[in-house]
Amino acid sequence: MDRLDPNTTHTTPDPELRAVDQSVVAGGAPAGAFDPWSYRDEAGVAGANLVGYKVEASDGSIGKIDSDSTEVNASYLVVDTGPWIFGKKVMLPAGTVNHVDHEEQKVFVDRTKDQIKAAPEYDETATDPAYRDKLGGYYNDTYSAMPPGGPLR
Repeated sequence: MDRLDPNTTHTTPDPELRAVDQSVVAGGAPAGAFDPWSYRDEAGVAGANLVGYKVEASDGSIGKIDSDSTEVNASYLVVDTGPWIFGKKVMLPAGTVNHVDHEEQKVFVDRTKDQIKAAPEYDETATDPAYRDKLGGYYNDTYSAMPPGGPLR
């Protein structure tokens, strides 16, 4: 086996060249993939009660948090949009949260108002996994459709 020359500069291979079999990554979404139901480590949620916080989409305010959940792999926010979309409530999976400003009591999400408005309607009576899969799938699709240079994960 050849040894690396210590006098030669080596670069890290392109991440696509170092791809791992995502089916063997344990728990949640594959490493580096969008996980709609878990808060990002850097979001600053850390078990905080976010009820009453204002929610800011990437292009403006969308409402206030009516309720939230911090269940492992099932975290979300329910946002009362008020008059913005005629009093409709929307469920935002935790993975859409970019960061939280506790001083200003604001939660910043990485979706636009139109993306949130087009989301499947929030159904507080739906407890089946199919509803959660539909909602998570919608946000996963909007994440993967973002242009290069969009919000980073």
